[in-house]
Amino acid sequence: MANGVFLYDAVRTPRGKARPDGGLADLSPQELVRGQITALAARCGDAVRRPEALILGCVTQSGAQGGHIAMLAKLHAGLPDTVAAHSVNNYCASGLSAIGQAVARVASGEVALALAGGVESMSQSPFLGDRAAFYSNDELPPRARFVPPVLAADRLAHDEGIGRADLDAVAVASQQRAAVAESDSALQYSRIATGRLTGEECIRPQTTAESVAAMPAAFGELQDIYAGALENRRFEPLHAIAHAPPVCDGAGLALVGSEGAGPAPRARVLAFAESGGDPAASLTAGFSAMDKVLARAGLNLADMDRVEFMEAFAVTIAKFLRDRPVDPARVNVAGGHLAKGHPMGASGAILTSSLLDALDASDGKYGLVVLTGAMGVGAAMIVERMTGNMNNSA
Repeated sequence: MANGVFLYDAVRTPRGKARPDGGLADLSPQELVRGQITALAARCGDAVRRPEALILGCVTQSGAQGGHIAMLAKLHAGLPDTVAAHSVNNYCASGLSAIGQAVARVASGEVALALAGGVESMSQSPFLGDRAAFYSNDELPPRARFVPPVLAADRLAHDEGIGRADLDAVAVASQQRAAVAESDSALQYSRIATGRLTGEECIRPQTTAESVAAMPAAFGELQDIYAGALENRRFEPLHAIAHAPPVCDGAGLALVGSEGAGPAPRARVLAFAESGGDPAASLTAGFSAMDKVLARAGLNLADMDRVEFMEAFAVTIAKFLRDRPVDPARVNVAGGHLAKGHPMGASGAILTSSLLDALDASDGKYGLVVLTGAMGVGAAMIVERMTGNMNNSA
């Protein structure tokens, strides 16, 4: 389906701490998006200013992000009035779902060129800030009730037999890789200095195995608050602060189009897939989406030169590395969400940009990006790097 669809380029902001003095906190969500459009225009030319659609993932669509954030970003960036705007909420997979929608529209011939990605200012629109009735509705059947992702992570670790040592190991590895990657210009080729930030703000480079092991589990009290949704199940709390991705601000954007619609493309989209999942096994739908996209592409994990697997709490990446035949040296080579943070609606686009950089830096061919989220949300995409494009010297 997607063989004639290309990623002409993809860019991202650094991730800033979601607090009043955070490096991106004083920039509006629409300004974060405009900065990405400006960067893409500088890299790809005037085609960026003439897309047929702008599709943005954003989870908390209220406050600064309410009122149709994609439409607001379109107007703020001065895109033509004829550009269709779509705001997408698919929880943590939103940014990749937005890119997937652009891929489908290009593949169908509906549009030739689209901008797609995501944005999340958790400083200005905090997690659960939309105050949806769903979050606290005790009248729903237990299986349909909202369970906070970090509580779902503890439950998943218990059910999967993943212990504290496993969580510690992946948290430390993420921090160490992220710290090293900050000085690797090839891995940061598509990260655009934004606001006061030129690098990732959430990384804790002094993290050690000893410091992580000393951290107490931090989310056990949630079992009491959400006892009804858990049907009064109890399990040992395991995730500490180090095992949870920092809340942060960020944005990412890709230029998606048909052959010849833009400059030399960085990658061809081979396949895209989304999947739902069992909400009682929350955070596992990304695995289902990954299996679907590999089958659609006719490839397997051993074919992937680089993988960006969203670290949706330490349990997910620990499960991936334990259960799947994948070389850990090819996974999240520049660190992941545990070190750099999770700007919810933007994460899929940020990881897509990171994947293109990692493929260029390694002279790789195939790349896989996987997003997984709460309540059974998952998305995945496989790309084939184009040789001889303008970024191969990065």
